Amino acid sequence: MTPETRSQALRRLKIISGQVQALQKQIEDGRYCMEVLDLSLSIQKALRSLDGVVIEGHLRTHVVQQMTGGEEERAIKELVKLYKVQGPADG
Repeated sequence: MTPETRSQALRRLKIISGQVQALQKQIEDGRYCMEVLDLSLSIQKALRSLDGVVIEGHLRTHVVQQMTGGEEERAIKELVKLYKVQGPADG
């Protein structure tokens, strides 16, 4: 992971951490379900955004190195595994 990617990921994680703490407080306080769901969905979206930062960093560094360094099969297997876990992007 490049220093820039690490910095972006950590910044996003700090935000997500605050959101998770707020979500816990909402539940402890018995807040209205729709408010809880709204924040929960926002956290999920933020996590997907974090995934995107990490994936892009991986593609720009490790995958390029693997593809140019004779490890094409490893790169393909990793990306196929990710695709199977994540599934196709919503259109």
